[in-house]
Amino acid sequence: MLERAKHFSIKQIATQAGVSRATVDRVLHQRGSVHYQTQRRIEHALNELEAQEKNGLVAGRTFHVDVIMHTPQRFSAAVQAAITAQLGSLAPFRIAPRFYFFEEIEPQAMHDQLLRCLAKGSQGVVLKAADEPLVNLAVRELSAAGIPVVTLVTDLPRSERIGYVGMDNRAAGQTAAYLLSNWLDGCEQDVAVVIGSELFRGEEEREMGFRNWLRGHAGHLRVLDISGGYGVYERTFARVVEALRQHPELCAVYSVGGGNQAIVDAFAAQGRTLEVFVGHDLDEENRQLLAERKIMAVIDHDLQVDARHVFMHILQYHRLWKAGPIASSPVQIVTPFNMPY
Repeated sequence: MLERAKHFSIKQIATQAGVSRATVDRVLHQRGSVHYQTQRRIEHALNELEAQEKNGLVAGRTFHVDVIMHTPQRFSAAVQAAITAQLGSLAPFRIAPRFYFFEEIEPQAMHDQLLRCLAKGSQGVVLKAADEPLVNLAVRELSAAGIPVVTLVTDLPRSERIGYVGMDNRAAGQTAAYLLSNWLDGCEQDVAVVIGSELFRGEEEREMGFRNWLRGHAGHLRVLDISGGYGVYERTFARVVEALRQHPELCAVYSVGGGNQAIVDAFAAQGRTLEVFVGHDLDEENRQLLAERKIMAVIDHDLQVDARHVFMHILQYHRLWKAGPIASSPVQIVTPFNMPY
């Protein structure tokens, strides 16, 4: 680590990691005990600085933007790649993202994580989190301190965030209902909606759009909720297996969040056929499922566009970008035959 760190100053590393210069010095020179999580954060900071260096963004004034997400690793990796890819296109602005990703995190811990931005010299926060009172409280405190918060993929409409970036989630749910109802026959049957957590506003809105469209156009389809998996493999697998045991005829699924490989594996483990499967987000897992024809369609939005839009919101807040409306991401339907590479 010490050899890699020679490319950057102690101050740069400390600012990127959100720790003191003394802590960085202790880690780099192995002086005294430092918690392993702090060591990992400094390692991540070096990775982020190296990515910024490739884009020519290390020198000069830097805007630090904290990207804080409660999401499965496969989606956080896609978001990080999209955000990093946009850095060079925003010149002359030098934006240095700091990434904090959590597959599981309680509301109090998320609140505390957000408030740490107050001491790190943050110029903005990109947030994906559950719509919880403690999270909304933290957003209000950041706003009062002059740190703008932009929600990504799932919104916090009752908070003081300055904007939401992502698709129209109700329209996405309606799109899934339209596809699924046309691929199934006209018989009465159950269709499952797999929800990571009802506390994520975006997932709730997708489910509502799905239910409302079926109620008005395909009343022969009954909606079965399978929730609480948080897009994590083990939890999602267990909940889908339980639902399959209780509903022996179930053969169609709309997955509003993640954990799609777990859904496929749960059907296989029970010796059941998954006739129609619609999911979200063109991450690596879903690309593989599409290629193997294990998922029929993925509802997607362009994360590259989203990444640019979150920075536009933050730069507008700081009066460094021309004010104006920022459009929602269009809903895209991806099949095995139009999958971009």
